[in-house]
Amino acid sequence: MSDQDDQQLIALVKEGDKKAFDRLVIKYQQRIIQLVSRYISDASEAQDVAQEAFIKTYKALPNFRGDSAFYTWLYRIAVNTAKNHLVSRARKSSDHTVDVNDAENFEGAFQLKEGDTPEHLLLSEEIRNTIQQAINDLPDELRNAISYRELDGMSYEEIAQKMKCPVGTVRSRIFRAREAVDKILKPLL
Repeated sequence: MSDQDDQQLIALVKEGDKKAFDRLVIKYQQRIIQLVSRYISDASEAQDVAQEAFIKTYKALPNFRGDSAFYTWLYRIAVNTAKNHLVSRARKSSDHTVDVNDAENFEGAFQLKEGDTPEHLLLSEEIRNTIQQAINDLPDELRNAISYRELDGMSYEEIAQKMKCPVGTVRSRIFRAREAVDKILKPLL
């Protein structure tokens, strides 16, 4: 497929054809995973970050003007997503380095104390129930793919074997499942 083919697929995606985006994912997924792997050494984590880059790309696609090749644009999104992931991971690891004896003096101590308020627990339960209902409402192939990945912790390759389909199809199904759950969850967040 050429850049012209990419432009035709992008036009179809902008018209609402999700399968056209699936074809773009299949075309570029290995290159993006390899790119992200330069920043993130854990293969499973790199796949998740690549998946996140494709989600961001899909959401931003209406703004793609075509001033550059699609892959160039996707490349920048993937690099930025990988860098943001590393920054986020560094923040998370530094947030949890508090000595137990200093917990009361820790500036985030109120979060430690207030985390289990009735309101917080109710909202958490509502979010959990909404996610579960959204997953239950998905078509079988999407529900199975997202469940294997998120609940069972299976790799994309393991899911592909279990579902007897290519890894690209698994990625596409997980992408579509996450997108559907996000759409339903958005009002609660």
